[in-house]
Amino acid sequence: MKALLSYGVAKDLVRMKFLCLLLMALAGNSAIATDVTTYHNDNSRTGQNLEETILVSSNVNANTFGLLMTLPVDSTIDAQPLVVSGLKINGVSQNVLYAVTENDSVYAFDTETGAQVWKVSVFLPGEFAASIAPFNCTQISPTLGITATPVIDRSRGPHGAIYLVAASEDAEGTYYQRLHALDLTTGAELFDGPVAINAHYPGNGPNSHYGYVYFNPRQVAERSGLLLLNGVIYMGFTSHCDNPPYNGWLMGYSESTLAQTTVLNLTPNGVEGSIWQSGAGLAATGSDIFFLDANGTFDTTLNSNGFPSLGDFGNAFLKVSTSGGLAVADYFAIYNTNADSGKDIDLGSGGSLLLPAQVDGKGKTWNLAVGAGKDGNIYVVNQDDMGKYNSTTNHIYQQLTGALGAGMWAMPAYFHGNVYFGPQLGSMSQFALSDAKLATTATATTTTVFEFPGTIPSISANGTTDGIVWAVEHAVPSVLHAYEANNVAAELYNSNQAANSRDHFGNATHFGVPTIVNGRVYVGTTGGAVAVFGLLGGK
Repeated sequence: MKALLSYGVAKDLVRMKFLCLLLMALAGNSAIATDVTTYHNDNSRTGQNLEETILVSSNVNANTFGLLMTLPVDSTIDAQPLVVSGLKINGVSQNVLYAVTENDSVYAFDTETGAQVWKVSVFLPGEFAASIAPFNCTQISPTLGITATPVIDRSRGPHGAIYLVAASEDAEGTYYQRLHALDLTTGAELFDGPVAINAHYPGNGPNSHYGYVYFNPRQVAERSGLLLLNGVIYMGFTSHCDNPPYNGWLMGYSESTLAQTTVLNLTPNGVEGSIWQSGAGLAATGSDIFFLDANGTFDTTLNSNGFPSLGDFGNAFLKVSTSGGLAVADYFAIYNTNADSGKDIDLGSGGSLLLPAQVDGKGKTWNLAVGAGKDGNIYVVNQDDMGKYNSTTNHIYQQLTGALGAGMWAMPAYFHGNVYFGPQLGSMSQFALSDAKLATTATATTTTVFEFPGTIPSISANGTTDGIVWAVEHAVPSVLHAYEANNVAAELYNSNQAANSRDHFGNATHFGVPTIVNGRVYVGTTGGAVAVFGLLGGK
């Protein structure tokens, strides 16, 4: 009997050892194969991939790193490319790149071979990508299709879902905005989609009737990256080059049914106030959404809680609660907000970045958010008390006046106690965090000066080591740069260094963001392709 018990225990120990080894192997594989499923990698919009073990400072140089291939698509790619790793398609595990175009097309590519896995066009029969001609605005071109970065949820549908907003037009000149959910393995529509995006909200602003402002799909574009938060897809809408009439709209749709769940108009009794952020995604933590609103009406008459009396929040740094429906929970507005809106010097050109919790010298923990717009100032707000509005001074956690020169049309990035800004007509600047404050002057700057619209940096690192800052210079042709993250004055690589224009890839899109994952760097272009960089010679 004792021998039998010993044998049973031994068998259990063997099983446990095998399971432990299996779990360790799976954990190792997941560390190697990483996903990028949303704009700038996470809902805080830090831009950092901390699981990059292939690309390191020692091998990112013109001798060992360069352009591997270009993946053809049918139009401009304005959205950031996304990647899902280890996706089972017909029983085979693949790493898949997703790219969307302004021709309303969605592509899936095998990242290793570059082979097209599938492609779908998402406009309905009798429709086509919407014309930009009526708006005399070429900020989005050559047509208006899929502009915003989609978001992916691997747990939805039978194989995971990619959510996106597409604009289209029919022969009668009617414009549509629709939310789509596509199967990751086939591109098939899910959840009885797509659904047309429409809304109304109490107010007397543009396009209002009988006390409600109505959403007009023709007058707007969805440019800010989509946000997935607590089972809801959130989206914000902007104008075509400030062509009136328009307002700022924020909407939420269930990711499981595609039904509209909530709507907020940011200037219901005023004008303008769009959400575009140079393509940056809406940021979020818990149940709150943060973003920078563009030029528009701000009611300087405040109610007893310090909020605009008519509910108009143009040109402000906003915190919107999603609990029980969308509602502004807090905000910060500069003291001369309406004057700056009138001169088109607003905050809305920049994206908001939520910092990891910061501890000051007295041991107090602060939850901070960073934003910057056209005035060249850096604004650091306390997420729990943003400062609201005062007509004579800015009540704000920290302000670095003039730190970004000619202003931001871009999104900052964060890594290991540093924030990186890429303003227009200036160097990319690295600001260190200490004692829960940004340094008042840049810790390091690049020798490269980035022309309009500046640059949106992304980070690759293995935990806190081998940090690399990647940035696109919008020259002709565009240039991909890589810098040491602990000192951006040290450049590791740029795509002009190799002989015979080996790494030239054409022109990156206006507010394009490089995606770095699993040893590859992906850059969308205006020339109908995704440029793919990596280690040369299979190294």
